[in-house]
Amino acid sequence: MTGFDRSERLIWAGRADAYAGGFARLCAHTVPRLLDVAGVGPGTRMLDVGTGPGTAAAAGCGRGASVTAVDAEPGMVELARKAVPDADVRVAVLPELPFGDATFDVVVGNFVLNHVGRPRAALAELLRVVRPGGRIALTIWSAPPAPGQALIGRAISAAGAVRPPHLPAGLAAEDDFPRDESGLGTLMESAGLREAACETLRWDHRVDAEEWWSRGPAAGVAFGGAFVQSQTPEIRAEIKRYFDLFGAEFADGGGVLALPHAALLAHARR
Repeated sequence: MTGFDRSERLIWAGRADAYAGGFARLCAHTVPRLLDVAGVGPGTRMLDVGTGPGTAAAAGCGRGASVTAVDAEPGMVELARKAVPDADVRVAVLPELPFGDATFDVVVGNFVLNHVGRPRAALAELLRVVRPGGRIALTIWSAPPAPGQALIGRAISAAGAVRPPHLPAGLAAEDDFPRDESGLGTLMESAGLREAACETLRWDHRVDAEEWWSRGPAAGVAFGGAFVQSQTPEIRAEIKRYFDLFGAEFADGGGVLALPHAALLAHARR
């Protein structure tokens, strides 16, 4: 386990309910297209890696698939089990999955590859558990981020917040890759996958401004939330002030923000 992986475990520990009440709705946008390109349908043996509260797993069950789902955070697994009783949901951590070779027809991961310290090793493990000819489909956030996705980071920077030592600056250079269509597609090809293709999905996430703050940064959700929570009360107040100031750029009336986001969707065949 890398330092990045250890940090991710700490960031997400105990955050399942807060994530499910806020950011999970943002991440759900990509699920229909993710399952489309993976070819999920009746009878498909589908593995959902990094299931979170079970959004993609539930969608797979709704299409008639036989769904197994895993997540590294026990709180997420508990939520997913309740939300998707027809799925087999377990605690498991990439790159070591408790399944035999060629177990699944399809493996999907909705915003999971951005939470692992060794993406290539994670992809190799996904390749191992999918059958020959089966598909792997993944989403990650693109970089540089879309304006709406950058809102919290802008506020943190403007407030002069300093990154605490327990939060890594990013992956080790030898493990990282460009977060664009070419970079993600090349990563999948380098793992031995065939017919790799990548596209960019864009949408505006509409959300109440105070809800976005209270169920995200103020609740310590994700890297940005952990960053905010590590600051002094004075700096946290400054971050909130800048969040409100910059958030006004996206205001759509009545306190609602329309936040532009962009994600990469890649799929390939074993």
